[in-house]
Amino acid sequence: MKLYDYILSPSCYKIRLMAAILGIKLDIRPVDFHPGAEHRGPELLALNPAGSIPILEDGDLVLTESCAMLAYLAAGNAPEWLGTSAPEETARVQQWLSFSHRLTANLGGARLHEMLLRPGNIDVLQRQGIAALRELEAGLFEQQLRGMRFLASNSATIADIACFPYVALAPDGGIPLDPYPTIRLWLRAIRSIDGFIEMPGIHRLHELKPDPHPAKEES
Repeated sequence: MKLYDYILSPSCYKIRLMAAILGIKLDIRPVDFHPGAEHRGPELLALNPAGSIPILEDGDLVLTESCAMLAYLAAGNAPEWLGTSAPEETARVQQWLSFSHRLTANLGGARLHEMLLRPGNIDVLQRQGIAALRELEAGLFEQQLRGMRFLASNSATIADIACFPYVALAPDGGIPLDPYPTIRLWLRAIRSIDGFIEMPGIHRLHELKPDPHPAKEES
């Protein structure tokens, strides 16, 4: 199974992270995304005419959307990551998978603008990113009231992996996570999953702020 990968891409990292958690070995094919723009070259355009990465090859199957890749890896190796068959949980997984595309557009767009000087209206991107984080904070808080730590249930699903990287890297786009305690707890919960791997800017159980809900000391 070959992954066309850029080490600093959160979308590529989603696939590396899911594979690591599930114990799947990937054949990593590095792509010179920046500054070489290899993803726009003839070899990769033949695989993905959209000119984006990641690209996942498994035999004759070629996948070019990260959410589809997460579903493929989970379905073949650990179906519980797809969520249960309960209609409510299935709907939550699908809703947050769709939401993850918004995170790529706004938080990811702000990050590309700030780190790689990509064109874009940074004020609009940051404003949209903050709105998305507020929505995520509210959703996670509602889940917390239900006694659940993750987006769709009390166990992590592909929806959590889909949303995690761009949220964790929001400060790269000038959007701090300090105002969102429930998001920070969720980030910690994902980083504590067995098999979690790091990427530049995302460290295992690393936070700029302490645990927002520290345990009370016994008297």
